[in-house]
Amino acid sequence: MLKYISYDIVFQEIPEEITLAVNISGCTIRCKDCHSPHLQEDIGEPLTREALSHLINRYGNAITCICFMGGDSAPHEILRLAQFVRKQTSANIKTAWYSGRSSLLDEFSIDCFDYIKTGKYIARLGGLNSLTTNQRLYRIANREMIDITAYFHNNNFKQKQ
Repeated sequence: MLKYISYDIVFQEIPEEITLAVNISGCTIRCKDCHSPHLQEDIGEPLTREALSHLINRYGNAITCICFMGGDSAPHEILRLAQFVRKQTSANIKTAWYSGRSSLLDEFSIDCFDYIKTGKYIARLGGLNSLTTNQRLYRIANREMIDITAYFHNNNFKQKQ
């Protein structure tokens, strides 16, 4: 069972979206330069459909996207929760997932996602706004993963940060 420690409204994870970022514990990737090592522990509250519904209802129209930050220990649970968001929300809330893996499992379905970010964090390579980053952000369209990482290198985005 996935657990979450915290959540926050963020503006920089997914371009042009007001994102509810849900920080999931039990990370198995264990990046050397992890900026949130507490997420490696098995702590927090269960991330159930009910908990997710509560968060969605709490923020309502104030959010346009939900991003699951982590969950690599149970990718099919992430998929199940993304499916739930798609089916249960009357608002058009987009779904995103940040996986620390460099690529997704072959059998993993991307159909319920609008965005997927991949790649472990490596400090010397930087995050998405670094030209040397190993991480990638994809927009999902017509069952295709379209790399939009370059969006973060755009001067307009850097000025908005």
